[in-house]
Amino acid sequence: MDRASFFSPTAGRQIDAPLHAEARFGIGDVVRHKMFDFRGVVFDIDPVFANSEEWWESIPQDVRPERDQPFYHLLAENDESSYVAYVSQQNLLADSDGGPVEHPQVDELFGNFEEGRYRLRRRLTH
Repeated sequence: MDRASFFSPTAGRQIDAPLHAEARFGIGDVVRHKMFDFRGVVFDIDPVFANSEEWWESIPQDVRPERDQPFYHLLAENDESSYVAYVSQQNLLADSDGGPVEHPQVDELFGNFEEGRYRLRRRLTH
């Protein structure tokens, strides 16, 4: 399989990835974690695992996902808090029927929640 390489500032290293990674979800999609009780909106996608080795090692080995799949950056929420999550594709399900996400940073990146997903703002203001 043909592969490409990119530098991940988060991981602090070059990442080797397939040329054609197939992401099941897109930016603006609302998703839910399969095992843990949280949901969120996708705001970035890595074609393969591109976080730090410390982050990887912190996942218990019996539930550690495969590295060679898309990983999603989420504005996530549960009943107690809002946060940013980094989740493998194998651990996510679509959740557009759950309605909008109440994360406080959603309005910074996205417009209205329409037809089950968010639309990225045309212009981001700071």
